[in-house]
Amino acid sequence: MECRKPEENLQISKLIRLLLIALLIAGVGYGCAPKKAPEVEVAAPAPEPEEAVSEVPVDADPLEPEVEAAPDVEGDLTETEQAVLNSRFGLLFDFELHQTKDVENYFNYFNHKARKTLVRWLKRSEPYLPYVRRVFTQYGLPQDLVLLPFVESGYNVRAYSWAGAGGMWQFMRGTGRLYGLQSDWWIDERRDPYKATDAAARHLRDLYDRFGDWYLALAAYNAGTGKISRALKQAGCNDFFELSEKNRRLSRRVRLKRETKHYVPKFIAISKIFQNLDTLGFEPVSWDKEVEVVPVKLPGGTDLLALARSGGMSWDEFHKYNPAFRRQVSPPHMEAAAYLPVAKADKMMAYLSDPSSRPYAGYTRYRVRSGDSWWRISRRYGVPISVLKKVNNTRSNTLRPGQHVMVPGSGSGRAVASSSSSKTRAIAAKRGNYVVRSGDTLWSISQKFGTTVNTVKRSNGLRSSRLKVGQKLYIPNNSAPATKQAVKQAGKVKTQLVKYKVRRGDNLWTIARKFGVKVSDLRHWNSLNSRGTIYAGQRLKVYVQ
Repeated sequence: MECRKPEENLQISKLIRLLLIALLIAGVGYGCAPKKAPEVEVAAPAPEPEEAVSEVPVDADPLEPEVEAAPDVEGDLTETEQAVLNSRFGLLFDFELHQTKDVENYFNYFNHKARKTLVRWLKRSEPYLPYVRRVFTQYGLPQDLVLLPFVESGYNVRAYSWAGAGGMWQFMRGTGRLYGLQSDWWIDERRDPYKATDAAARHLRDLYDRFGDWYLALAAYNAGTGKISRALKQAGCNDFFELSEKNRRLSRRVRLKRETKHYVPKFIAISKIFQNLDTLGFEPVSWDKEVEVVPVKLPGGTDLLALARSGGMSWDEFHKYNPAFRRQVSPPHMEAAAYLPVAKADKMMAYLSDPSSRPYAGYTRYRVRSGDSWWRISRRYGVPISVLKKVNNTRSNTLRPGQHVMVPGSGSGRAVASSSSSKTRAIAAKRGNYVVRSGDTLWSISQKFGTTVNTVKRSNGLRSSRLKVGQKLYIPNNSAPATKQAVKQAGKVKTQLVKYKVRRGDNLWTIARKFGVKVSDLRHWNSLNSRGTIYAGQRLKVYVQ
């Protein structure tokens, strides 16, 4: 083995030290220099829905200032008001009422400065209060909770908050979906007063099961379960009012917002007023203003405008009963609930039962491009601008690139071709109840009979919009002569009288559906007027074919 000289070993050691120093300097320089992120392949985020989820319907109402306002005290309470504030009575209200300064301030606010607003809210609630009370009773919830929509939205089914909460129960989209409320470009079931009420009852029940205290459940309804849970853990307590007192000691991240701190006191104040409307000089709430409706399931893509017209209703009238729909066509991808006024349900159900008029296949979801206008889209698809705007529930003349608009009367080729067009035309020729005149178009004919272009085309097996003078068309309309004649002939069929004993839970609609007859016939056969009620044990005449 060869031995190195001491001088050589020393030189090698110096070189090693110099190399280490150089490496150390390079490392420090690298640490100070801006680092470039490593090129790691990352999965692309899930694409956003085609229509922005934050989009609010054009007919939405913003929350009224009084819903979110801090209590603005106006003068002192009268002796009567002070007595009501201090009292505890009311058969249906079982909360143990807490007295805090915030409760008194809200009590003063809604009795004085915001009194007119509360009067408006009370009137607005009358169509819904009886239903909400029934649902909450079924779920075994305290009756006080029927007042919660006053705090949330002033009982406004069309209300939207700045944060995107919607409906009279002010569900956020995510929470709404957890409880079965669909919310997209076509429909927002948070605005369905019936489905949303059931969802709210289940949500409140779940919150109470989580916290075991109604005040904490209400706070969680406003702020979220996680927020309240973290605040309670840091505060070391399990009571809403104690938590409010300790709120300032909590970290900023955990601390309750002023809105949540005021939420429960506001609810208590409104509860006290509601229990004592007469004493405080308010007009009592009427519990008999509930609107009678018949709930029905609509197939995907139902023409809602034609459905409304089949009952002699305008779109605005129909939409008051069904504020969840955002378009004049029901969502094509799902079955949706609709609510028909009892007095007009017969004709509307007849429309839905006609297979030639129910599906609305004739629409296209068009993505607006740069340079597009309502006029250009109208020319491209042959649909009047006024119709385009109505179908899309807008009056605005402005379109933006990337926006989607629904175009009726197009895109139905596959749906029409899939049916037996020739067979449909043959049947339509025999049932024809309208003769085409000079100047007629499918659009003018559909408007005359309160239906749609697509309905007329489907009912007659038409693939184009061309018409010939003298051509016979079948118009599926209850008022058409041929339809009247068909009804008259059907009445000649031999019938059998059945005496049906009304059971608990029955109503005229369920009985009519059971026997395949009309509600109006049931009323006629049994001498019942439009407001006539039935009771368990009553015998009804039913003529069955």
